[in-house]
Order: sequence, then structure tokens, then C-alpha cells
Amino acid sequence: MAAEIDRQKVRDSFHRQANDYDCHAVVQCRVVAKVVDMLQAQQLTPARILDVGAGTGRLLGRVTELYPEASAVGADLAPGMCRAAAENLAGKRVQMVNADAENLPFAPESFDLVLSTSTYQWLSSLDQAFGEARRVLAPRGLFCFALFGEKTLFELRDSYRSALSGGADRSHSFFSKSEVEEALQRVGFTGATVTSELEVEMHPDVPELLRSLKRIGAGSTAPVAASGLSERRIMLDMMAAYRKEFGAKDGIPATYEVIYGLARKPG
Repeated sequence: MAAEIDRQKVRDSFHRQANDYDCHAVVQCRVVAKVVDMLQAQQLTPARILDVGAGTGRLLGRVTELYPEASAVGADLAPGMCRAAAENLAGKRVQMVNADAENLPFAPESFDLVLSTSTYQWLSSLDQAFGEARRVLAPRGLFCFALFGEKTLFELRDSYRSALSGGADRSHSFFSKSEVEEALQRVGFTGATVTSELEVEMHPDVPELLRSLKRIGAGSTAPVAASGLSERRIMLDMMAAYRKEFGAKDGIPATYEVIYGLARKPG
């Protein structure tokens, strides 16, 4: 289970980085493409679509091309993301709503298809958000999502822990594939298919990786140095450990585990 997460901090971080997000969210863009492929394989004809954690609207833009007759709604916790998506999707049949994945402002059975990418890893528990997705789905509706799993940024987190020498670990933790499967079962989804894939990004060095995470609003996935010489020393030791253990000629790798899920609400 993920550690307790400051949702206000997450909201503010993504709000600030909305304008720069698409320029730096490389893996997230690959995830959107994969989800679109998954949808095409399902041969759906949804009339009502919801994207939870819609961000800048990249997935909704692709989905409205895939299902041009459908009406679509995007929900995001960060007001800046909602504004960016509304601008990017101007002229399309899309409504953006500033809303929390754990408390969706929609009536039961409002949608035929609920989507989400790169969002649910920011929750402390999956049950409430998955339960909300099920609630707003019509019977036999499809839930299609992707989130970052437990192997995500393992190089960064392992290097940080090695530098701590027994101190308090403040790095972000991610859900495992089995935790995702169990949460889907608990809230009542059926026929779930959950898979995972690894994506690797290369960065010139550790500081550039940390800057990249900050630029997409995901700075809280990395340990943040507090004031004081001891914290600075931990960060320097972490960077040295990262370079020593994982460094290569072309820089340092950053691994992301992407967990993909398909599930239906019972009819």
C-alpha cells in the first residue's frame, strides 16, 4: 500500500506545472498511446466517456477521435490542468470538471466508459477511487486505466535508502500489481485483466532526473532535501550511489512500471 500522501501538495504541484507538462511527460505520453490501443482492441461504441485525472487532455483528444459521436467529460484535481485541457480540446465535445477521483460529482451510471492514466498512484488507497469509477459506470460499462506500479523509480528510491543509513524514508511508494487486482475485486469489478510493463527513460544525470520529475508536477515521487547540512549530505550521497550503481555511458536510467487494467461493472 502507498504511504500517506498530501493531496493538496499533489494538486498544487500539478496546477503549477500544467503549461510545461506535455513537453516533459515522455513516459506518460507512451502510456496514453498504449491505452488507446487497448480501447481499439475492445471494439466499443460508448456514448458517454469519463477521463479521471485528465491532465492536459491528451487522452481525451485521442478518445474523441476514436469515438466521435460520444460525449466526454474530463475530471482533474488541479485547476491548472483543467484550464490547459479546455484550451487544448476547444471545439471538441468535451467538458472539463475540477474534481477529485475519490469523490466524483456525477450521478450513478452516468458513463459507459471510464478511463484514467497516470493518476491513481497519487492516492493512499485505491478502493475509494475504484469504487467511484464503478459507481458512475453503467451496467456492463468498461473501466480502463493505467497507473505507475511498485518498480517505478526503483533506482532513485534504492539509492536514497542506501544514503539514509537507517534514517526516515520519505520517498514515494507505489502500488503492486496484486494490490491493484485486489482493490478491483473488493469494490465489485468483474473479469479484470491487469498487466504490467516496464518503461525506461535515460537522463544525463541525477539532478536532471529530479528536475524532470518536478517539471511534470511529480516532484513528490522523489525525496526532497529539507534545510540543513545533514539533509544536503544525504542527497549528495544518494546521487553518488545512483551514479555508481546504475550509471552508464549515456547517463542514468529511470525505470517506470506501468500497470494496465481492464474491468467491467457487472450487468
